[in-house]
Amino acid sequence: MSTCVTYTAPEPAFAEPWHAQVFAITVALNEDGRFDWSDWVARFSATLKRRGLDRELDGGDDYFNAWLETLEHLLAEQGATAQEEISDFRNAWEEAYLTTPHGEPVRLAPRD
Repeated sequence: MSTCVTYTAPEPAFAEPWHAQVFAITVALNEDGRFDWSDWVARFSATLKRRGLDRELDGGDDYFNAWLETLEHLLAEQGATAQEEISDFRNAWEEAYLTTPHGEPVRLAPRD
């Protein structure tokens, strides 16, 4: 008599690679002493609350866009980067991914 075992792969912790990346960057900055985790939680909670008033957050892109927004504001507030630099980088990234053929790696043009 043989027993058949069915293996079900666990669901990925993050729906998209960029979700994991922004999470890892945030954790690394915290571990480097750039901010206190309780401060991060308070800021992120405020962002979620503000964004969640219009609709329910689904834990995917909307959740991690709120995460990224919170991180960008925190870094700008600390003077680690200017809000204009964040906007410039976001625009460059958008241009790069919109002009990259499907399946090809997205590459940013060198910055001056």
